[in-house]
Amino acid sequence: MKSKVLTSVLALMVAISLRAQQNPKISVEGGSPDDRASARLLYWNNPARAADGQLAINYGRPVWKKEYEDAATFDKMTKGQIWRMGSNFWTNLYTDVPVTIGGKSISPGLYFLGMQRSADGSSWKLAFIDPVKVRKTRIDAFDIRKATVDFTAPMTAEPASGDTVEKLTITLTNAQDDIRSATLKVAWGHLTLTAPVHVAAPE
Repeated sequence: MKSKVLTSVLALMVAISLRAQQNPKISVEGGSPDDRASARLLYWNNPARAADGQLAINYGRPVWKKEYEDAATFDKMTKGQIWRMGSNFWTNLYTDVPVTIGGKSISPGLYFLGMQRSADGSSWKLAFIDPVKVRKTRIDAFDIRKATVDFTAPMTAEPASGDTVEKLTITLTNAQDDIRSATLKVAWGHLTLTAPVHVAAPE
């Protein structure tokens, strides 16, 4: 009798174990390389032959989808909301020098980024999020709306052109007459957003 009970208990334990494996509470994703890019400005000290400061934006490159062509669909996705501005791991900005973006002063450090659109759809802002706060709550970029935005910098929406940028593309382009002035550009589909950048790089 005891052996039958023991056999039944073991069978039940095996069944529970198999069920847990089939429907785990925690699962894991990723592990393979994804499509990521980096826009970087590096200031090089020629006499010292060493870096004198840099900033970089690192991001995943989501593909523009046909359904986003519909204005109502795109507005539903973005109006009054914050967009993760990338794919997979957080889009982030690293700077080891003071920088100004869209008139907003930014201290050296690491920031997670998103993009906020106003409720009426008329304006966009680059949103800065503290990675330390995100780490404490383990928020993934997919749930960026759960994160606290610490501050924002205004972006300017450029008139739509007939061209479509298939993958999200972020660039930092220097002004030809001033190496400390640049333009930040975010392009995806028919959306193009820009902001002036000033870098307080060493003289």
